[in-house]
Amino acid sequence: MAWYGNDGWDYYPPYMSVASRQSHGARTLAKLLKKSKRTAEPVVIAHRKRQLTTTFWGKAWSDNLERYADLANRLPRGRTYLRNGSVLDLAIAAGRVEAHVAGSELYRVTIGIARMAKPRWRRVVDRCTGRIGSLVGLLRGELSGEVLAVLTHAKDGLFPEPREMTLDCSCPDAAEVCKHIAAVLYGVGIRLDARPELFFVLRQVDQAALLSSATAGAASRARPAAGRRIADDRLSAVFGIELEEAPPARARRPSRRGKTRQRP
Repeated sequence: MAWYGNDGWDYYPPYMSVASRQSHGARTLAKLLKKSKRTAEPVVIAHRKRQLTTTFWGKAWSDNLERYADLANRLPRGRTYLRNGSVLDLAIAAGRVEAHVAGSELYRVTIGIARMAKPRWRRVVDRCTGRIGSLVGLLRGELSGEVLAVLTHAKDGLFPEPREMTLDCSCPDAAEVCKHIAAVLYGVGIRLDARPELFFVLRQVDQAALLSSATAGAASRARPAAGRRIADDRLSAVFGIELEEAPPARARRPSRRGKTRQRP
């Protein structure tokens, strides 16, 4: 990477080994984080497999990035940086990724992710109603093919499109997706391998909505009389009295419009 001086000549920074860059970057990062009293969270690849990510959420994140040509052409530049441990810190918050990458200097990368549009989120929830059994299954990606297709749909799924992302790096590279940003984008996928719940933090949606929708139908089908009978029996046992049963309700005449539709 060339830098341009005031005299118009190209300037190339002196060569530094990977170990030297990382060591220098780690010292600089420690000074930065000392003020905020935060510990660095480096991205570490624990395996030697060709594929960087290993779980549903990590793979789905990476696959989503690679489906867009503008990103896919730039992303390979970051793989080497990520594999050699140059992403010294990566933190995920609501709608934001903050990271520090060791290069000729320590560079700061900021990625903004737009909040998921409410109509789009509602469509995802509606299409998953009754199809997700537990939070554990959701986070593990142990879902049916139909649900996986809904979650990963390019236009209506959970994963962000390029237009929903803002990318910024403090390095002098003029490319929109420099190798430091590319390394961090892949690093997010690796972080999701270990902590998939951070995906919902990043997209600013509540995964509980996907679970509550699964039980909504069953709850509405429960017989309300059963709950009252249990309550009455418990009260009788506790207080030693017999509760009078409510008189039977008078039957209503059928509506002229036909039978009332019952909830499923």
